[in-house]
Amino acid sequence: MKNTISKNSFYNFLQIPTLLLVVLLQTACGSKEAEKQSTVENTDNSLVELSELQIKNAGIETGIPERKAISATVKLNGKVDVPPQNRISVSFPMGGYLVSTKLLPGMQVKKGEVMAVLEDAQFVQLQQDYLTAKSRLSYAELEFKRQQSLNQNKASSDKVFQIAKTEFESLGYSERALSEKLKLIGVNPNTLNQTNLSRKVNLYAPISGFVAQVMVNVGKYVMPTDVLFELVNPDDLHLSLIAFEEDIPKLAPGQLVKAHTNINPNQLIDGEIHIINRNIDQNNAAEVHVHILHTEADLSPGMFVSAEIETLSHEALTVPNDAVVRWQNEHFVFIERSAGVYEMKKVKLGVSENDFTEIIPVDDEALDRLRIVIKNAYNILMQMKNTGEE
Repeated sequence: MKNTISKNSFYNFLQIPTLLLVVLLQTACGSKEAEKQSTVENTDNSLVELSELQIKNAGIETGIPERKAISATVKLNGKVDVPPQNRISVSFPMGGYLVSTKLLPGMQVKKGEVMAVLEDAQFVQLQQDYLTAKSRLSYAELEFKRQQSLNQNKASSDKVFQIAKTEFESLGYSERALSEKLKLIGVNPNTLNQTNLSRKVNLYAPISGFVAQVMVNVGKYVMPTDVLFELVNPDDLHLSLIAFEEDIPKLAPGQLVKAHTNINPNQLIDGEIHIINRNIDQNNAAEVHVHILHTEADLSPGMFVSAEIETLSHEALTVPNDAVVRWQNEHFVFIERSAGVYEMKKVKLGVSENDFTEIIPVDDEALDRLRIVIKNAYNILMQMKNTGEE
């Protein structure tokens, strides 16, 4: 018996390899397409997809950002200070030797009290010059009046009268100038005469207050440019706070200040912003002048203080603090684009208050109607970055 194969069976046999080839080609194309699609999805580093189980285990919750009236508390540091008119650097307008002083830093002085005694030959010379000018002025006055009377009676020429007048006026100028010089060194020209000339003069306190610094010693020759003592009148203390550039726009005159010294944090100082210096220094900071309204602390100039200032409230788009993550010195929130798919979106931060933070978009997409991860956002960040490193 002969083995025979029908024509149909032969054709079916030939079709088997063809079908296998088609299937293999389709499978290969599908794998390449899937691989291509997977590659496209993985190149978007701002997206992460989590399963329901991952979301549950991470404790992730979403919500809509809230609009709130929010105000910031700005924290500043500074010190207790006095205005320039209450801090006096005491010098002497003429050179001389310091004969005596009993002042020590911290001692109280009253205005007009003798602080030190100085001596020099030029003090005597100045007093002599004044008395000489005063004496010559008296004679010149008499001569002027005599020549004036003679001139009126035509018994003296106008030229002689004019010379007498000029001499009288010139000596008057000299006498007044020397009188003012005597006042500068503390000598009363009205009581000065030939019997009380002295080589010594007193240095008087220009204000009442306490001695902050003593910068001279007995026996030293001092020049007019030398500062001998520094006095401080503590009757008008204020706070001098340092605000950095980013905090200055939040501050305004009239805002209330709560402060305390570093050594007595429980003793409060109530104040009010009076002046804000708009000149930013090389450290990107400016001075804030605060008037003290009430204080429980015993304050002294130079004490370091810490202060808090509550700024004016404004309406802001806010999320819980837990919704904001920090990555590479920038801030982000996670937006739920679809079920289990979250996009990491960059934002700017505004004011923080009561566990809520103001978020400000950096592009044109509004955030107020988007669902944002409001709890455990850092878990998504860790999942995203760990996945990216694998």
